[in-house]
Amino acid sequence: MLPLLTTLSVISSWYGPGFHGNLTASGSRFNQHALTAAHKTLPFGTRLRVCYKSCAVVRVTDRGPYIRGRELDLSKGAADAIGLTASGVGRVNVTRLN
Repeated sequence: MLPLLTTLSVISSWYGPGFHGNLTASGSRFNQHALTAAHKTLPFGTRLRVCYKSCAVVRVTDRGPYIRGRELDLSKGAADAIGLTASGVGRVNVTRLN
């Protein structure tokens, strides 16, 4: 688990259009335009500062990613906000805020 206010560099990807409106693992509806993320073990509601070309604060609402080597899946809105959408996958800096 990522300790509070510790920054780690992890491989992240994004997801969106095919899942928009579906229920997430937390029970909320997935909004591809929201600033949300999926992580395998962090508690739902955990806020993370994620930086690539720029930074955004996202909230963990789902589980994943399920592709080997990736540690974080961002919503399309979050990927857009940090500049990750075009590359699809990249190394991001993540800081757990709560």
